Amino acid sequence: MNTETDNNYLVITACGEDKIGLVDRLAGRIADSGCNIEESRMAVLEGKFAFIMLVSGSWHALSKLEGLLTPLGEQLGLTITHERTRKRERAEPAIPYTIEVVAMDQPGIVRSLAAFFSRNGINIEELQTNTYPAPHTGTPLSSVVMTVGIPAKVHIPTLRGDFLDYCDDLNLDATFEPVRG
Repeated sequence: MNTETDNNYLVITACGEDKIGLVDRLAGRIADSGCNIEESRMAVLEGKFAFIMLVSGSWHALSKLEGLLTPLGEQLGLTITHERTRKRERAEPAIPYTIEVVAMDQPGIVRSLAAFFSRNGINIEELQTNTYPAPHTGTPLSSVVMTVGIPAKVHIPTLRGDFLDYCDDLNLDATFEPVRG
């Protein structure tokens, strides 16, 4: 394996006070180092900026970038962490499904949903939550959207039925659908 030309990977997280231009400065430093952002997620939550990304590049380019991240974090007022990683080889095929749940907001909804999937040997690969007032009544509602990877050996109609029954018992409105490409 030629580590100079083969892609290597770095996971970078950045967190701090939100300011205009943060994504521009981070993405610029990554590009200037000869690296590429493969995947990323970014959000501003109550004035706090949070960014996670998977960056690829040659061993040399990633080393250069790693050396620039601490000073960049200090310049931008961000806490930046990074860790080398490799492309994950799946032990077994997984079928992606999207789960959407809406319910009256209450503590423990995410934990309950995570426990259901964990008990069934299913990995949560993406998760997004939100709270908002219901139209007309203003009742606080919770929205949970997740992507799960269902192992090919799992009988999906049974799992889907068990999940929807579980949600009915907890008074959660839910959908369970394959990811559409």
